[in-house]
Amino acid sequence: MAKNTSIDLRNSVVYQVFVRQFSKTHNFEGLINKINYIKNLGVDYIQLLPIHPIGVEHRKGTIGSPYSIKDYYEIDPNLGTKEDFKDFINVAHRNDIKVIIDIVFNHTSHDAIYTKTHPEWYCHKDDGSFCNRVGDWWDIIDFDFSHQDLQKELINVLKYWAYAGVDGYRCDVAPLLPLTFWEKARKELQNVNPDLLFISESVHLGFIKYLRDLGYDAFSDSEMYQQFDVCYDYDICDDLFNYLKGTSTLEKYRDDLIRQDSTYPKNYIKLRYLENHDTDRIAKICKNDTILRNVTAMQYFLKGMQFIYNGQECGVNKKPDLFEIDEIDFSSYNRAGIAEIMQKMYLLKKRYNYLNGIMNIELLSKDIIKFTYKINDKEIIGIFNFGDNRTIEIPDGYNIIEDKNVKAGNVISSDPIVIVK
Repeated sequence: MAKNTSIDLRNSVVYQVFVRQFSKTHNFEGLINKINYIKNLGVDYIQLLPIHPIGVEHRKGTIGSPYSIKDYYEIDPNLGTKEDFKDFINVAHRNDIKVIIDIVFNHTSHDAIYTKTHPEWYCHKDDGSFCNRVGDWWDIIDFDFSHQDLQKELINVLKYWAYAGVDGYRCDVAPLLPLTFWEKARKELQNVNPDLLFISESVHLGFIKYLRDLGYDAFSDSEMYQQFDVCYDYDICDDLFNYLKGTSTLEKYRDDLIRQDSTYPKNYIKLRYLENHDTDRIAKICKNDTILRNVTAMQYFLKGMQFIYNGQECGVNKKPDLFEIDEIDFSSYNRAGIAEIMQKMYLLKKRYNYLNGIMNIELLSKDIIKFTYKINDKEIIGIFNFGDNRTIEIPDGYNIIEDKNVKAGNVISSDPIVIVK
């Protein structure tokens, strides 16, 4: 596994920002003005959706997908200038927040700069026209990574933004690119900044099989950990969402978590998210606010690096449109106490380092799950109820959610219980 030695990633929280949806000004200035807002949630990294100019040809929607990129070296003028981006990085760093940018190297827009300067770098149909491997992604065209000069150029792009001050990369559909490319990139970037964080947007298991069946390479999470610090949680996240929708079981998800902890490298880091720009809002999936509170608190008990999608702290249920200006409604901030739970759980992570301890997971009923972490002389216990009010046995300790000491015994509760013993 690639190893980022100076940062404890399991104690870190990432906040993903879709800049044009995040403020009234839709740009870096608006983002800078909300740095304190983000920091107060308990955040170590801000991860930006792609910040580059968007292609016009075959554009989806009015504004277009930020994943259909025209020029890797430029900033989308709608977001600001390179100086504005530099100002944002500086403000983030002054607030002890690192900045991750989204790197999209599988494909570009149809009218990308490289289509004019290096058309040979792309996949082509028999008639010579550009093409892609995934038909639904018709606003983009795929690179052909057999070209070594293409690989060298993309590594130069990574170096460019590292020298500009970014602290890491979220690598879009990274398993679709050659693992040897990522190996070369990591080796060369060590000379620029050895602490750069590399997050793999590893993909759903079904998508890997789909591409392999078509004859393409697509790498598993176990393979991606050879070069990446963190992998997405797509291998099991659907089982949690399906349970919340009533089509799977909590036991299945418990078994998934145990399987991950025994099959991946010992120091594996998963990016634990409840929603992102590609998924429905978790508030839409949950049947009520009590379940939403429980799953929010439980997120911080999943061994890995926690991930918040902008607006999640407001308990909003509308997924922003990826192809339009679609501002997030922040007026419901802390609805159902979600932001407050995030803040408390972040401080708990930082104080006790429990996600690096010994994990035990058990089911107390078909809808109640209990996590116990043992580290040093402490036990951190989380009990999360996705059913009705039930009698739950708790130990002596301090209940983080309620901010009070509790005595051992039985309580009737449906809210999350988090106890330091």
